[in-house]
Amino acid sequence: MAFLPKPLQYPLTLFTGKALPGQAALSWTPTLHLTTALSSMVAGVLVSTLGYILGGGFLLLLIPGWAITLHGMRNMRMMVYHQCSHRNMYRQRKLDRIIGHGISSLLVIQNFQRYSREHVKDHHAAGHMTLKDPTVQAFLVSLELRPGMTRRQMWRRVLGKLVSPRFHFAFAVSRSRSFWSESARSEKVSALALYGLAITATVLSGTWPALLVIWFVPLVPLFQMSNTLRLCVKHTFPEPGVEVRHGREYFSSLTNAIFIGDPAPSAGLPFGRRVAAWARWTLRLAFLHAPSRYLVLTGDTVVHDYHHRYPAAQNWANYIFARQQDIDAGHSGWPPYHEVWGLVPAISHVFDSLSRADAQEYDIDRLKTVSKRELFAAFDD
Repeated sequence: MAFLPKPLQYPLTLFTGKALPGQAALSWTPTLHLTTALSSMVAGVLVSTLGYILGGGFLLLLIPGWAITLHGMRNMRMMVYHQCSHRNMYRQRKLDRIIGHGISSLLVIQNFQRYSREHVKDHHAAGHMTLKDPTVQAFLVSLELRPGMTRRQMWRRVLGKLVSPRFHFAFAVSRSRSFWSESARSEKVSALALYGLAITATVLSGTWPALLVIWFVPLVPLFQMSNTLRLCVKHTFPEPGVEVRHGREYFSSLTNAIFIGDPAPSAGLPFGRRVAAWARWTLRLAFLHAPSRYLVLTGDTVVHDYHHRYPAAQNWANYIFARQQDIDAGHSGWPPYHEVWGLVPAISHVFDSLSRADAQEYDIDRLKTVSKRELFAAFDD
């Protein structure tokens, strides 16, 4: 896509997640990400509310309203909350903790203290992609995927769970319990006050269906669908027989960048084929890649590999450009980066790695002997 007109290059960089070599970074800040996430949630709620009030054909506004709300929720969770857990949002321990408590109370996700502890200890340390890792536990317990299953079997199982009321109910219960267990008093008070007030006010006014449709649809089923798809591209499983389970070579091999888009059609194609190719490229961009980027691979999740190399990077807010700058500088001391293009190929890539993984190493029956996490907490994000 680099040969496309220059004015398109920055929008394409933001869309694909892939910066061009030497491309100048934008002036992004942690406050910008926090503000845009909040603004997205507010805007989405307003659009949904407008459609709900007007009714009739205007109910179709619920679709973009849900999408905008979900986008804000996922950016709040995957970028802001995540960086707060590393004490890296504003690099001020108390402020990051306050923001983290507020987000966990609003989104009803695993409480900040416990998430921060388990994420850093079990996901970023020696336990990365072992049975101790919450990501691995989510694959084995929540998604019921196993080594030896075929890619097709894994896809069928995951797609089935995405539309399963039982799965979503269990997921919602898990979120609530993992939020409440060990949560700080401020988190409990905030959640009870926020949702208690909202539910009481809407029940008394007879508007509780609006609360369910406008807020809880993106908060529960849509959030959990996005979470599940995102989980399926986070990390690959180590190849069986790998003896060296430490060092930069090993850990970098377990995380890929997930970029969005297809190669632009060649200008050398005959006219008819070129028109057809551009039509296909545009349709895939609008109906496959755009939803993938906006609703699943939000924010810096496209370059999660950079985070695992530099979890405390001060320039995390310029994530896309920071990764490319590291490549341009020779990624000192680290092996080359690896990337996969497209959400579906990225999920298949992870499924293939799990299919090949050591069945004894990832035997779910061993889980209780190596991890003290409750099974209900195995819904990783």
